[in-house]
Amino acid sequence: MKMKARAAGALFLVSTAAFLIGSGMLDPILHRTDLLAGMDADRTNVFAGVFLELINAIAVVGIAMLLHPVLKKYNEAFASGYFGSRILESALLIMSLIGPLVLLALSDQAVSAGTSGDSYLQTVGHLAVDAHFMLFEMAMIVLGVGSLLFCYILYRSRLVPRWLSVVGFIGYAGLLASSCLSIVGLDSGTVLFIPGAIFEIVLPVWLIVKGFHLRTEERRRP
Repeated sequence: MKMKARAAGALFLVSTAAFLIGSGMLDPILHRTDLLAGMDADRTNVFAGVFLELINAIAVVGIAMLLHPVLKKYNEAFASGYFGSRILESALLIMSLIGPLVLLALSDQAVSAGTSGDSYLQTVGHLAVDAHFMLFEMAMIVLGVGSLLFCYILYRSRLVPRWLSVVGFIGYAGLLASSCLSIVGLDSGTVLFIPGAIFEIVLPVWLIVKGFHLRTEERRRP
């Protein structure tokens, strides 16, 4: 059981690192006013960013698979809900990566046609970027809902200290609120992400170092 906890903790850290680096490479490109200009020079960054965000999406599934056997012992319905939410989150994240790849294709088309400022191609490019960010926010909503179930199981089972579960509750509620606001066009800033960021750093470190806190009778099971 401790090996699964450590593996899940490691995947949490891989997921977080891959997402932060990948989005850090993609976001400046996707937020440019003239999306297609200079895209060819950014091709390496786009592919690297997409690859890292794909790693994040794959790690999310790995986390779900490792945690489900543990969580279902305490609340099978909520454990299944968390498992399903992470699978759906991964699918939405992978779909969102189509947007940056569409931009590369449009850039090639614009360069070959000699019309890098063509309004039609720019419009399609902006739609691809909007779809990318919309799918990402939908993935974060799914993550927020599913992870509230996850934190509930952690809180009731005491698999980790209750204060850590509470930080998770606050963090994922903030993420859920922020993503809902973003979908309707409102910017909540970064403050709502702080508790969730703390949780997703402290929890994996805790799992790697200490694992889950199991009751005596559970430790005796094979």
